[in-house]
Amino acid sequence: MDSAEARERALDAAEELFYGRGVQSVGMDDVRGASGVSLKRLYQLFPAKEHLVEAYLERRDTRWRGQLAEYVEGHAEPEQRLLAVFDWLGMWFGEPGFRGCAWLNAYGELGATSARVAAQVRAHKRAFRAYLDALVAAAGLPGALAGQLFLLAEGAMATAGVTRSAEPAAEAREAARRLLDAA
Repeated sequence: MDSAEARERALDAAEELFYGRGVQSVGMDDVRGASGVSLKRLYQLFPAKEHLVEAYLERRDTRWRGQLAEYVEGHAEPEQRLLAVFDWLGMWFGEPGFRGCAWLNAYGELGATSARVAAQVRAHKRAFRAYLDALVAAAGLPGALAGQLFLLAEGAMATAGVTRSAEPAAEAREAARRLLDAA
């Protein structure tokens, strides 16, 4: 197995384990067992568990934001694109195995002790906020609206993670629709 394949297998296993059980409850030996990558190779690829968590969050961010953008871009009207963000969140929240926002979860576990993890979480949240800024600007709406929509989406993510329900996305969408109507 070459390094690229070993890295992907390790990240696949880490994502499943970290997201499903929590970062702190998963050891590198668990990742080794689930990935089939030897512990020696695992530590060659990721010198510390923190590096593996960082890589997991970075890879998940790329996929998450790509899937969101692909769904949103399927809507023609700029204001409908803003509401589509909440529709997509609802679909995500309804997926089997949904355990909330991976970045909020990781930050809750490691944000106070891992600068690398905290930086990865902040980068994800900044990128999501910048995406909403761009959607608001494209719709010709006041810039302050992006922050309000960001907080609605983040609140829906946190609530859906706790309640294991997609309903917070629908509630946030309705609040977003009212904000758009008022703008």
